[in-house]
Amino acid sequence: MVWGTGPSRPRRAGRSGAADDDDGGFEQLARGRSSAAGSVEDEGSDAGEVYTRTSELRAQSRSPARGRAGSVRTGRDTAGARHGGEAGDPFIEVEGDGARDGNAGALATPAAPAARRGPSLKARAVGFLSRREYARAELARKLASYVEADDDLEKVLDDLEREGWLSTARYAQSLVHRRAERQGTARIVQELRAKGVAEAEVGELQQNLRATEYERARAVWEKRFGERPARADRAAYAKQARFLAGRGFAHDVIRRILGESGDDE
Repeated sequence: MVWGTGPSRPRRAGRSGAADDDDGGFEQLARGRSSAAGSVEDEGSDAGEVYTRTSELRAQSRSPARGRAGSVRTGRDTAGARHGGEAGDPFIEVEGDGARDGNAGALATPAAPAARRGPSLKARAVGFLSRREYARAELARKLASYVEADDDLEKVLDDLEREGWLSTARYAQSLVHRRAERQGTARIVQELRAKGVAEAEVGELQQNLRATEYERARAVWEKRFGERPARADRAAYAKQARFLAGRGFAHDVIRRILGESGDDE
């Protein structure tokens, strides 16, 4: 206990108007039971009772609060050097228990970039092309749902064409090869245009298909019917004609096969 020039008994805790030791006044003492560093025991107090300087209590109350575990603050660093990066970089501050390391408890870490949802755009495209051919426009539509902020779809398609993975001409040839035995020229040409094949290339393939239209239509008809309808049976004739027209074969070819024009072949 600090003694001044006044009465021998210290003033009670909480009384206002007490001066600090430096001013020659009395130091107020808080009475309590728990012992702590810096406490002063009153000679006349009961056994076990200790007194703590009120200046120490005020200093403790004015000390900055330690960080709370689990609190997070995000922002953008304007000073740059504060977090060891450049001005404007995003950061995340995680406040923990400052009593463990003697600091305020704030730990600044740079914000991590967002992870991709899966393979790169080019890897997905190569996976598609390894299973079958695609036209450029068709592949672009298929990849559109996988494009992310840092992707350049047109550049990926250009790279695939330059490296030989993507070829619209090769796709068109493949489609004609798959469809020619079962479909007519009109239906194949319609699909080529829907897939984005250039009109000049479509025109060339159309000429080649027209040159073999009758033979292909005849093979399809023989496999399904194999016998011409009687001239009086208009219903049977209409059924066979609708079937061939639905496959995309030309009307003049259908008339030749069914014999309506009079020349069988």
